[in-house]
Amino acid sequence: MGSIAGNYGACIFVAVLLILSIMPCEAQLSSSFYDNTCPKALSTIRTATRKAVSRERRMAASLIRLHFHDCFVQGCDASILLDDSSSIQSEKNAPNNLNSARGYEVIHDVKSQVESICPGIVSCADILAVAARDASVAVGGPTWTVKLGRRDSTTSGLSQVSSNLPSFRDSLDRLISLFGSKGLSTRDMVALSGSHTIGQARCVTFRDRIYDNGTDIDAGFASTRRRRCPADNGDGDDNLAALDLVTPNSFDNNYFKNLIQKKGLLQSDQVLFSGGSTDSIVSEYSKNRKTFSSDFALAMVKMGDIEPLTGAAGEIREFCNAIN
Repeated sequence: MGSIAGNYGACIFVAVLLILSIMPCEAQLSSSFYDNTCPKALSTIRTATRKAVSRERRMAASLIRLHFHDCFVQGCDASILLDDSSSIQSEKNAPNNLNSARGYEVIHDVKSQVESICPGIVSCADILAVAARDASVAVGGPTWTVKLGRRDSTTSGLSQVSSNLPSFRDSLDRLISLFGSKGLSTRDMVALSGSHTIGQARCVTFRDRIYDNGTDIDAGFASTRRRRCPADNGDGDDNLAALDLVTPNSFDNNYFKNLIQKKGLLQSDQVLFSGGSTDSIVSEYSKNRKTFSSDFALAMVKMGDIEPLTGAAGEIREFCNAIN
């Protein structure tokens, strides 16, 4: 009888170990991860991020987007920050990021400040996550508790970028599918798209939309956007336009009001309100800024949980643009 009980207990123990071994690694992330090892990390990141946004308001959108582009390609591991080297093909050179993703120098500056007080402790991946939150707050957006403990990758995901990041030409079905593959719901996708309430886009990304004379764009809006975006490819490709013409530097819900008025700048914006399954979510957010802000914060936390490296995986880079 004793041997049976012993065997049963051993089986239970093995079963518990098995369950623990297959639990998602995001469970190891904790908002208090640096409380003892680098207690001033979060305040240092916050101060540096606020200074960067005060110098250039657009930087808030850039830092949120940088975190997003990092997490969607092989997880939230700071792989987007790596420069080309003998062993790295940089994600920065992918069409989705080249001349588009920005804010690298801000993250490098923040990392330098953190390294000066806690060398070798705080990862670049965590700095990206915290800076995105602090950037949102700096322009009147929501705050959220950032889970910490991510480590930095020693590899790049250049070959994965085009298939893992959304395009300004994407259909609604494609967006829902892509975000779903990252564990994000349709509602998360719409909420995260609301980050386009701040920031700017290049002419090359919205030229087709404003010259197609489609039924899904306000004629006056298209005419206004044509002033700084010539029709010919190669002419003014990098000219910028605010994604939200009304309050381009404030994190609010005007983005969704714009979509209802057919004033979404990118095609991938307007498809969120085009007679499809997300119309009701857009309408809800357009009427209730508080609901949008709350859902955006929740979605950012979920996004930060995408395939982080933890424990002994990866490394803590000394410089964010190069592996140790």
